[in-house]
Amino acid sequence: MKLAPIASNMTQLELTDGTTILFSYTTPVAAQIPGFGYIRTEEFFSRTTNKHISKWIMANGGVPTEATKVEQSMLESLVDEIR
Repeated sequence: MKLAPIASNMTQLELTDGTTILFSYTTPVAAQIPGFGYIRTEEFFSRTTNKHISKWIMANGGVPTEATKVEQSMLESLVDEIR
């Protein structure tokens, strides 16, 4: 597991299984899951958080509009699994 700040108020957590989770401020808002692709929260937090999500997905070679929108609870469950 590797935690890395990647920009102002943006942090990513890389898990040992290859999953990478994006945090905007302290909230998990997107992830890249091996064999599945990108997921992003369907919940609206702020314009800044939406920019964080798009910037992160594009920086990793993805297309923000192709990310699957999921309930916020799914992203939170990814984090809960490592606690």
